[in-house]
Amino acid sequence: MELQQNFSLKHYNTFGIDVSAKYFALFTSVDELAELLNHASTLNHLNPKLLNPKPSNLILGGGSNLLFTKNYDGLVLKNELKGIQKIHEDETHIYIKAGAGENWHRFVLYCIQHNYAGAENLSLIPGNVGASPMQNIGAYGVEIKDIFHELTALHRAEKKIVTFNLNDCRFGYRESVFKNKFKDQFVITDVTYKLNKQPKLNTAYGAIEQELQRMNIKDPGIKDVSDAVINIRRSKLPDPAVTGNAGSFFKNPSVTNEQYTILKENFPEMIGYALPNGFTKLAAGWLIEQCGWKGVRKGDAGCHPKQALVLVNYGHAKGTDIFDLSEEILQSVKQKFNVVLEREVNII
Repeated sequence: MELQQNFSLKHYNTFGIDVSAKYFALFTSVDELAELLNHASTLNHLNPKLLNPKPSNLILGGGSNLLFTKNYDGLVLKNELKGIQKIHEDETHIYIKAGAGENWHRFVLYCIQHNYAGAENLSLIPGNVGASPMQNIGAYGVEIKDIFHELTALHRAEKKIVTFNLNDCRFGYRESVFKNKFKDQFVITDVTYKLNKQPKLNTAYGAIEQELQRMNIKDPGIKDVSDAVINIRRSKLPDPAVTGNAGSFFKNPSVTNEQYTILKENFPEMIGYALPNGFTKLAAGWLIEQCGWKGVRKGDAGCHPKQALVLVNYGHAKGTDIFDLSEEILQSVKQKFNVVLEREVNII
């Protein structure tokens, strides 16, 4: 275990924000993680003012769903738990366990290579496996809950491994029990997915069918769907390796059906998707675009010209610059539509 001090996190967050961690370490095993958590407790005991507020440590995965607004005055632990293996299969499904530190897109490509179906619509989503159930990642009509079987996680305080099944996780739209009830209490160590031996393609969402036609694919397989999703994402989303970003910065908001009816009367072109609970989901990107933010740049912080949901760092923006831009966007959407947007990205 190597503990480094005043460690730059610029290359460990996809926004490319140049901040540092007071302490930094990698862990490649659960035992190493437990040892580091114990060490974090020791640091906190020795200097209670240093690591406030609790938890006294930040677990870092792919760094794709957070925005640093300042240096982290504590211990950052980088999850490097790797490995992908088949653990079980039956007549219709195959169960694949992946370490939480595995790159998510690499895992999707592994499934496609072995003809395990179900994850192809989630191609090219940035981040690591461990984040996938935490925020129930989703794209093009598929969410993690659709292929999730179970996960194991280490309880930070008790240093005990706990298994969570589908019901335990209480998945919602970009939500799970790890973002509310058990926030900051567990570290996800591995995730097991339930994939299909026989593909059940989902091509109705977004522009997948049009892209397959453009690719001249008449009888698509899971690799074709994955390729179509990759093409679509690359056509409208910036590559974090080139332009700092964290993907979608805002969640799509939901309003009551009554509120949607009123909004639709005032804004006939408004996009809405009916939900089964008396609510309608709105397209946050459309709302932001209608407020004139698409393509706007303030210094090195900006709203992407092809996708208004994505805020970007054009080079030397501070985390506070991007946060302030997001706040202006939130206020303008509230003022124009009386709809409150919620940030999907974690602010640190």
